[in-house]
Amino acid sequence: MLNEQQIQFFRTNGYLAVEQLLTPAEVEQFRQVYDDFLTEKISTGDHRSDLSGLGKGKELITQIMRPSVLLPELASSTLHQKATALARQLLGEDMDVDFDMLIDKAPNTNAPTPWHQDEAYWIDMPDKRAVSCWIALDIAKRENGCMWFVPGSNHKPLRSHVQTGKGGALQCEATEEEAVAVELQPGGCTFHHGRTIHYSRGNATDGHRRAFIVNFRPKAMIAYERERGFDHLGKREVRQ
Repeated sequence: MLNEQQIQFFRTNGYLAVEQLLTPAEVEQFRQVYDDFLTEKISTGDHRSDLSGLGKGKELITQIMRPSVLLPELASSTLHQKATALARQLLGEDMDVDFDMLIDKAPNTNAPTPWHQDEAYWIDMPDKRAVSCWIALDIAKRENGCMWFVPGSNHKPLRSHVQTGKGGALQCEATEEEAVAVELQPGGCTFHHGRTIHYSRGNATDGHRRAFIVNFRPKAMIAYERERGFDHLGKREVRQ
């Protein structure tokens, strides 16, 4: 459970690091599931893409959207349960899982995830409360792509975004000088608001950088999205 100081830090800065969400045994359990997705032991179909938009026959940043649709038991897993409990502490008891995803940075690919705000990917909603839980399954450090956040950007207007590469991620203008790097041990996590500017460097190490992400928003807003055909698998709106 979070204390009041942690909750206030998140509300002020738009992000929060939690030292250990998962136990070592749980980390190993989710690594095995994660690798089953990466190796296609669990077929991913059109849920899978290269977030870099730059790979030529080789994925640089593998993104697998909504793995719990492909493996339904994930939706009731300890990872989802623990992340949900903290998301509700941060933004309210009506917060629920909107979608989850896997983002893997393969060894020595050196492809950064560009600066962006998650809100730029979503349709406009009357209630903009949203928080993502980013869970490290490997050591996350600067050299392999830990998260960087721009403190307080959750309280400022959405910046202009453009698409990178061919079907790649969205990007806005920001720099490391205005941001804070958050390194994590396996099982640690960060929470960040949907408007918080963030990015990660490329992976310059010999190991994978595996991250499991779960996004939350109010139940009423999840229904609002689905009624408009927005399911985080295809359609998206980019607001300039």
